[in-house]
Amino acid sequence: MLDITHEKCPMTFVRTRLALDGMAAGSLLAVRLMGEEPHRNVRRSVLALGHIVLAEQAEADGSVVLTILKKDPTPAG
Repeated sequence: MLDITHEKCPMTFVRTRLALDGMAAGSLLAVRLMGEEPHRNVRRSVLALGHIVLAEQAEADGSVVLTILKKDPTPAG
Protein backbone atom coordinates (compact mmCIF):
# COMPACT_ATOMS: atom_id res chain seq x y z
CA MET A 1 0.00 0.00 0.00
CA LEU A 2 1.21 3.47 -0.87
CA ASP A 3 0.53 5.76 2.11
CA ILE A 4 0.52 9.40 1.00
CA THR A 5 -1.58 10.75 3.86
CA HIS A 6 1.15 13.25 4.79
CA GLU A 7 1.77 14.49 1.23
CA LYS A 8 0.30 17.66 -0.27
CA CYS A 9 -0.86 18.22 -3.85
CA PRO A 10 0.71 17.90 -6.39
CA MET A 11 3.05 15.40 -4.67
CA THR A 12 0.12 13.10 -3.95
CA PHE A 13 -0.29 12.37 -7.65
CA VAL A 14 3.47 12.43 -8.37
CA ARG A 15 4.03 9.66 -5.80
CA THR A 16 1.04 7.70 -7.15
CA ARG A 17 2.24 8.04 -10.75
CA LEU A 18 5.77 6.91 -9.86
CA ALA A 19 4.35 3.84 -8.11
CA LEU A 20 2.12 3.00 -11.09
CA ASP A 21 4.97 3.52 -13.57
CA GLY A 22 7.01 0.87 -11.75
CA MET A 23 4.26 -1.74 -11.89
CA ALA A 24 3.22 -4.26 -14.54
CA ALA A 25 -0.03 -3.77 -16.44
CA GLY A 26 -2.90 -5.47 -14.66
CA SER A 27 -1.38 -4.88 -11.22
CA LEU A 28 -3.34 -3.39 -8.33
CA LEU A 29 -2.17 -0.41 -6.29
CA ALA A 30 -3.83 0.63 -3.02
CA VAL A 31 -3.26 4.31 -2.26
CA ARG A 32 -4.11 5.74 1.16
CA LEU A 33 -4.62 9.50 1.15
CA MET A 34 -6.09 12.19 3.36
CA GLY A 35 -8.34 15.08 2.43
CA GLU A 36 -10.88 15.96 -0.24
CA GLU A 37 -8.45 17.75 -2.59
CA PRO A 38 -5.87 14.93 -2.79
CA HIS A 39 -8.68 12.39 -3.19
CA ARG A 40 -10.27 14.36 -6.03
CA ASN A 41 -6.96 15.17 -7.78
CA VAL A 42 -5.43 11.69 -7.57
CA ARG A 43 -8.66 10.03 -8.69
CA ARG A 44 -9.11 12.42 -11.64
CA SER A 45 -5.47 12.13 -12.75
CA VAL A 46 -5.41 8.33 -12.49
CA LEU A 47 -8.56 8.09 -14.62
CA ALA A 48 -7.16 10.59 -17.15
CA LEU A 49 -4.16 8.28 -17.63
CA GLY A 50 -6.54 5.43 -18.45
CA HIS A 51 -6.19 3.46 -15.22
CA ILE A 52 -9.27 2.14 -13.42
CA VAL A 53 -10.32 3.01 -9.87
CA LEU A 54 -11.85 -0.24 -8.65
CA ALA A 55 -12.76 0.90 -5.13
CA GLU A 56 -12.79 3.89 -2.81
CA GLN A 57 -12.89 2.91 0.85
CA ALA A 58 -13.37 5.52 3.59
CA GLU A 59 -11.37 4.67 6.71
CA ALA A 60 -12.20 5.47 10.35
CA ASP A 61 -9.32 7.98 10.60
CA GLY A 62 -10.77 10.08 7.76
CA SER A 63 -8.42 8.76 5.09
CA VAL A 64 -9.54 7.12 1.86
CA VAL A 65 -7.99 4.08 0.20
CA LEU A 66 -8.20 4.02 -3.60
CA THR A 67 -7.68 0.64 -5.26
CA ILE A 68 -6.30 1.25 -8.75
CA LEU A 69 -5.93 -1.22 -11.60
CA LYS A 70 -3.00 -0.30 -13.83
CA LYS A 71 -3.99 -0.15 -17.47
CA ASP A 72 -2.46 -2.17 -20.26
CA PRO A 73 -0.11 0.23 -22.10
CA THR A 74 -0.86 -1.28 -25.52
CA PRO A 75 -3.31 0.77 -27.57
CA ALA A 76 -6.54 -0.95 -28.50
CA GLY A 77 -7.28 -1.90 -32.08
